[in-house]
Amino acid sequence: MKKIWFAAIGIVIILIAAGIFIAMSGTPQQKKSVVLSESGSTLLYPVFNVWAKNYTDPNYNVTITTQSTGSGTGISSAIKGTVIIGASDTYMSDSLMVSNPGMLNIPILISSQYIAYNIPGLNDKHLVLSGPVIAGIYNNTIQYWDDQKIASLNPGISLPHERIIPVYRSDGSGDTAMFTSFLSKSCQWWNKTVGFGTNVNWPSNPAAHGATGNAGIISFMEANPYTISYIAMTYTNQISGKLGYAALINRAGIAVLPSTQTVMNAASQYLNVIPPDGRISITFAPGNNSYPIATFEYLIVKKVQPDKDTAIALKNFIKWVVDPNGGSSPKYLNQFYLIPLPSSVVNGVTLPLVEQITYAS
Repeated sequence: MKKIWFAAIGIVIILIAAGIFIAMSGTPQQKKSVVLSESGSTLLYPVFNVWAKNYTDPNYNVTITTQSTGSGTGISSAIKGTVIIGASDTYMSDSLMVSNPGMLNIPILISSQYIAYNIPGLNDKHLVLSGPVIAGIYNNTIQYWDDQKIASLNPGISLPHERIIPVYRSDGSGDTAMFTSFLSKSCQWWNKTVGFGTNVNWPSNPAAHGATGNAGIISFMEANPYTISYIAMTYTNQISGKLGYAALINRAGIAVLPSTQTVMNAASQYLNVIPPDGRISITFAPGNNSYPIATFEYLIVKKVQPDKDTAIALKNFIKWVVDPNGGSSPKYLNQFYLIPLPSSVVNGVTLPLVEQITYAS
């Protein structure tokens, strides 16, 4: 009887001890919630939406909100602190960096754009165009599709005598910066009079039309024949079979079509000269097989984040974005015709910039 009693007492003691241990150790802590708000590039918007749905952080419950507002708005929103991430197809200008020295321009991908057109009967052809000819179209000195300057680049093609309608982005746009950078480098007149940037003073042209975002450009062009504009390659599926796109005369004087390979050829010309702050233009690159409109895509963020959790979650997310097994894997990028950064750029430029992100104490 005593043995049974002592055994019962022992079991009770063990159960009490176990209860004390459980109470002390507690239930597993739930992950903290962090919101990473993003605004900006309509070029990056499609892939950002996919990233937002698929990204998981080992330490936080991260919610990524996205807005397709244009690169100009993305940059200004990041500077103001109304969003954590400004997505942009271009880096901040020197003047903006001087007035906002606490910002980082972090390269994450390589992208490009089409010079697209809607010419009934010719949308299955790749017309050849050059920077000076495109500049002439936008500044109203080349008004018709059968102009001799276009015809001389396209022998054997019957071009219509129809008024060209140049379409431009009416919102602040990294696509505009990419496009006008190409024109500035390939056309002296454009460089001296218009220049480049997310917003420019477009030349006077009564036929020209402004539209918001890549989606707005595509919608207007589909509804209006004889239009021409610049459209991000991430919208390839949206224009396929509906609009034509051009081969462009590159810096070597050769007509080159946009493709993953020709864009990478252009980017490869600059891989060894990227400055530590990541800001570099790669349009109108040298090389016989370089497509002349290419760019690094950027995340514009503050060095000093509002709190420790946001800073850590932001760093984790950007590292995942440039990881070839993460956000830069083919399953994410190939569907949008985006190109991952070479490992030399990731390790030599992107990750050192990411490590500069800190938080207010």
